[in-house]
Amino acid sequence: MSRKPLIGINTDYRPAQKNTPALSVVFSGYYDAILKAGALPLLIPPFPENKDLSRNLNQILDMLDGIVMIGGADLDPRHDGFMLHPSVRPMDERREMFDRVLIEKVAERRLPILAIGTGMQLLNVSQGGTLYLHIPEDLPKALPHRDAMDANHRHAMLIEKDTLVERVYGENDIRINSMHHMAVDDVAPGFIAAGRCPDGVVEVIESIRDDWFAIGTQFHPEAPTATAMDLMIFREFVQGVVSRTSHYDESEKLEAIESFSFA
Repeated sequence: MSRKPLIGINTDYRPAQKNTPALSVVFSGYYDAILKAGALPLLIPPFPENKDLSRNLNQILDMLDGIVMIGGADLDPRHDGFMLHPSVRPMDERREMFDRVLIEKVAERRLPILAIGTGMQLLNVSQGGTLYLHIPEDLPKALPHRDAMDANHRHAMLIEKDTLVERVYGENDIRINSMHHMAVDDVAPGFIAAGRCPDGVVEVIESIRDDWFAIGTQFHPEAPTATAMDLMIFREFVQGVVSRTSHYDESEKLEAIESFSFA
């Protein structure tokens, strides 16, 4: 039996409250999609910052074939040299610190990555890109990208040719779920905007580096509001992981790719 790819998934962190202990949480859509795509998920909690953090992370990353960076609350722009906008609701500091260390190690290793929501924003800024902190102010003519009264809010996305996203969706313009107020501004060097809302807001970034298979989606293909076509992004990601992982021989790669199913 061939070895299935092992995909790490970072997790959110909720600090202790009056009657609730601290929790690490992750929506099941992330690991269910990885399982359906033919890989095995491994959840990675946000380790505390101490002298063992780097060594512990390296040991885990040594085992992984790829990683998914999940969405969540906002990144704190002060970590990237910007002021804190009133609309920003930062994620817990423990998670953000851990995620920033994790993304740097993933980039150093050129480990295949699928980054979603806030994960895509972190991927972009970690590689030298920038963010809009609040779309309604920074881009006042933009379409609504979040509707607090409609969890199923969607808008169109225009797809660039010859991209991974085009392989998933084809050439047709599509509609995607949308639940964000921050967005990619300057795309990081080594990446391209592979999909945009008609108002120009970046919805997908992809690496154009030969040595790094990396993709980020601002929308959420793992969410209940996603379509079956959206979930195909996970299949494309796992296929890319297999094709780029040296310890699979050619017969195992073929067997793994043929076994992918979203049934």
